[in-house]
Amino acid sequence: MAEKKREDGVIIIKKYANRRLYNTDSSSYITLDHLSKMTREGVEFQVVDAKSGNDITHQILTQIIMDEEAAGGSQMLPVSFLRDLISMYGNSMQSMIPHYLEMSMQHFRENQMKMRKTFEESLGSNPLAKLAQQNMAMFTAATNAFMPGAAQPGGAPQGEDRPDGDASATTDEGKEAELETLRQQMAEMQNQLNKLIK
Repeated sequence: MAEKKREDGVIIIKKYANRRLYNTDSSSYITLDHLSKMTREGVEFQVVDAKSGNDITHQILTQIIMDEEAAGGSQMLPVSFLRDLISMYGNSMQSMIPHYLEMSMQHFRENQMKMRKTFEESLGSNPLAKLAQQNMAMFTAATNAFMPGAAQPGGAPQGEDRPDGDASATTDEGKEAELETLRQQMAEMQNQLNKLIK
């Protein structure tokens, strides 16, 4: 019976002489596109030569990168980086480069996760809706502060819906309270932006 997974759960992919790739877990032939998708989804796999049993995962992953870079879309590897990388082959520092690149990518992923978590915590599960809500609250507070009543339904200024029509009902204390509310909301948004930047 063909080996499907290693004991650590890594899926075994067999590569045959005709360049076909066989997923022993799903018992189906796949392509490099399938392996690319599996990689993005975090699925662990190992590619072995069906005849010799040699591990050729590195070769296959390199081929996927080459295909992605040649696809004509947005290239991720700058020419300057590729030149520097090539120049390191045969260099006395060559043995240190793989570890350095691995640690750099790990650090990048950790920062990415921290930024995503901070963003979700500061703006809620629906960031766009939360942001729109805050913008509307700021707009309403600002409008009430400088044009009392204009932001209310119908746009009628405060005081006109009173029987006596006394527009002076909006006091200086009320305006000051509304300005304070606006200041607090702006300070809150500034704090959230500061968290995202950190």
